[in-house]
Amino acid sequence: MRTACKLIIAALAAIASSTLSANAQATRTWVSGVGDDANPCSRTAPCKTFAGAISKTANNGEISVLDPGGFGAVTITKPISIVSDGSLGSILSASVSGIVININSATFPPPSRRVIIDGLKINGAGTGLNGIRVLGADSVQIRDTTIMNHRGGAGFGIDVQSSLAVDVMLDNVTIFGNLGGVNVSSTGSVNRVFVEDSVISKNQTFSVKAAGAGARITLNRSTARGAALDIDVSNSAVVGSYGNNVIGSGAPNDTNGLQ
Repeated sequence: MRTACKLIIAALAAIASSTLSANAQATRTWVSGVGDDANPCSRTAPCKTFAGAISKTANNGEISVLDPGGFGAVTITKPISIVSDGSLGSILSASVSGIVININSATFPPPSRRVIIDGLKINGAGTGLNGIRVLGADSVQIRDTTIMNHRGGAGFGIDVQSSLAVDVMLDNVTIFGNLGGVNVSSTGSVNRVFVEDSVISKNQTFSVKAAGAGARITLNRSTARGAALDIDVSNSAVVGSYGNNVIGSGAPNDTNGLQ
């Protein structure tokens, strides 16, 4: 009897250990063009998509691109980094938004809701809704990224509509061929977008748009040109320029909002 009990206890312990191992999340995970989302997303057994990897990545962890591939649209609901350094990390976002960032403030109280997007190419293929949409975060850094061809629905390259204050920083970002470039709106909290060393060009309706008293966009060493209205400012929003930018011929619709 004692032997049988020991065997049962050992079996239960093995099952529990296996369950914990299966549910464990890694600080760093990997995706590959030839990966499989059934894998643990390790370097030697990478996942296929960002959506598959994010559930296996710990809070404040990082998803790294191992080799070139298209890794699919993803919704980010926790602080995390997605980094493609040296390999082509692509998202084809036809008929959907490429990346949606919506982190619950109750689960991750400010200022813990931080996201980094680095080195991606996000292509809406003419029908994509938004390249990157920020609905809930404290800070979002977008670096060395190209966002293009989102002309379905709103069709914004970057859309910021966070219910709580957020800072979005663009560094060496190219946004072109969308219905609109960078859209920021807020009627309460202060939503700020800092655009540095970036090009927002040949988007259809506007290059940068700020609407509402809490909406702020600041341009530094950047280009905003080629749209019907390059600077679109309304309802007490503010677009700031350091004076070292290239602003196209579309004059601001509210000159009081350009500083």
